[in-house]
Amino acid sequence: MKLMNNNLQQYAIGVDIGGTNTKYGIVNHRGDITHSGRMSTSKYETAEAFVDALYAVFSPIIDEVGKENIKGVGIGAPNANYFTGSIEHSPNLNWKGIVPFASMISEQFGLPCSITNDANAAAVGEMMYGAARGMKDFIVITLGTGVGSGIVTGGQLIYGHDGFAGELGHTIIRPGGREHWSTGVKGTLEAYASATGITLTAREMIAESGRESLLQQYPSEAIDSKAVYECAMKGDEVAKEVYRFTGQILGEALANFVMFSSPEAIILFGGVTKAGNLIMDPVREHMEKNLLAVFKNKVALNFSELKEADAAILGASALAWEIRM
Repeated sequence: MKLMNNNLQQYAIGVDIGGTNTKYGIVNHRGDITHSGRMSTSKYETAEAFVDALYAVFSPIIDEVGKENIKGVGIGAPNANYFTGSIEHSPNLNWKGIVPFASMISEQFGLPCSITNDANAAAVGEMMYGAARGMKDFIVITLGTGVGSGIVTGGQLIYGHDGFAGELGHTIIRPGGREHWSTGVKGTLEAYASATGITLTAREMIAESGRESLLQQYPSEAIDSKAVYECAMKGDEVAKEVYRFTGQILGEALANFVMFSSPEAIILFGGVTKAGNLIMDPVREHMEKNLLAVFKNKVALNFSELKEADAAILGASALAWEIRM
């Protein structure tokens, strides 16, 4: 696609780094992605090799757009620290230790770079392009393989003193409960409300309930969140009970979060939300049931307005518009 080289038009580069693949694109102020693609993350053993490969992809696009028309590079990445510009001890990347990633990108691209974790990037993306436009106090919860979050108060993303604030997925909602497969902490929200948590709940219910279920057509190791969703859509009562239980835990957690920061809205994003009212009805019920009266019926529960395929790029690119020269 031919891009306009127009001094009145500015663009931002958005890069979303995942453990397996990286999505990237160029975005204008309206949130239109004018160029996008993906590349492998896991094939690059060093961050230096990855940055070189990423620049090779972008170099002809930058030449076409004109570097003077690009505001900067925004990056969402696991364990990324906004303050230091580093990716720090990420368990999902080949690049171990503390990697000064933002400065490496800036040096290679000749553009300013801002970096944060993927859930924080999602929150900035919702504020600029999505369901949180015009809001100054909201929380974004990403419900995918894990549970991520970005907290905005007074129009500012909460980073904490060290850049790692907002890990609501690792808050303990069931003390002494299910052990998290990675951290070893028991009873965290992520252990229950993520796609991985839904899978574990379904396997436990099938093993313990003795009730007939469409899920029994799958070997235990083949039961995953997709199978739960498909069976629930066919009316399977056990699969629907999985969502009811998951929604209760998520709703109780959201009540805690509401009483912590009093947001105008909580915006939910990710594959788990595809279950719609099967999960949202118990979420709303148990959130409201556990709120103090002063907080009741004040907080909207909304789904993200960003296209799932584009959200990671948009969220990352939104960081670039925030860069102060």
